[in-house]
Amino acid sequence: MSKTICVAGASGLVGSNIVREALSRGYQVNGTMRNVTTQERTKYLHRLKRSENLKLFSADMQVTGTFNDALSGADAVFITCLIPTYRGPTGVLAREMDYEQGCREIVKPTVDGCLGILRSAHDEGIKKVIICSSTSSTNPIPSVSNKNEVDHWSDENEQFKAQKFTSATKTVLEKAALEFANQNKIRLSIILPTGLYGEAILPEHLNHNPFAWLKRIIEGDAPRHDITPNDSASMIHLDDLANLFLAAYENPTARGRYFGVLDSFHWRDIYSECQKILPNMRMPKPLQGKPILSTSFDFSRRDSLGVHIRDFPTLLRQTIEWLQSNPFTNDIQ
Repeated sequence: MSKTICVAGASGLVGSNIVREALSRGYQVNGTMRNVTTQERTKYLHRLKRSENLKLFSADMQVTGTFNDALSGADAVFITCLIPTYRGPTGVLAREMDYEQGCREIVKPTVDGCLGILRSAHDEGIKKVIICSSTSSTNPIPSVSNKNEVDHWSDENEQFKAQKFTSATKTVLEKAALEFANQNKIRLSIILPTGLYGEAILPEHLNHNPFAWLKRIIEGDAPRHDITPNDSASMIHLDDLANLFLAAYENPTARGRYFGVLDSFHWRDIYSECQKILPNMRMPKPLQGKPILSTSFDFSRRDSLGVHIRDFPTLLRQTIEWLQSNPFTNDIQ
């Protein structure tokens, strides 16, 4: 009998791709979302191949005990529902909050929610957990020329001072999750992605970048930037990211943090590569001055998981070609 895994946040961009890959490998999948009666979301998950092996459960990480049914009998839980929060309940932007409000409305709900899922998993006897976090927790001060996941952490106190409460949330929750896992003998892996390309499962995911800005340039609209920014952006294909998550689960020695990144590329190179695929696209004004060096990563831990990561030109081409195929045309009115 195949093993059962739980994917918390099954309708999210990362979670839904993990569901797709896990089903393709023959796993039984218990997926959670806030409301399984929302057919505009669930129908896309039920269209996946082998979806007869998928069960969906309503669960809210702010409500204690709602994950218990989905976790029951599972061998592992993938926590992918910790999406960045940029506004508080009243609509105030996180970057405009003071320390007290930022901690209360941005940081605490996500950290408490993550720990709540971990407690429920522990109560169900689950000893394998994989969390989706972000590279925003790996920006030390002062910056380093080549980042690695073991030594390099963001300073949450500095993030608080800079009113970067959304980023600080990732730093705080990772430390809290690692402490909980150590105390309760849970094998915890944390994947750190950013810049998600590839194919989305739900049409609502197309409303967010990079899909939104790529779709605009395909349609002949203005690019994302008026002037090429002197900055870099990290990225990975969603299929490769899902494979990293499952590799961290399937490898019994995997634990700790892993970059979920192909690499970082200067925006000048990103636009240049896009123009090779879309020769008639509108381009931003050229970069003025000398380009900065792109963020550099030590990928030795990522590569130890044994996952093949597709290259930069392939990632962009496959994403653009998928968008050009007009996915979800029959679903979006």
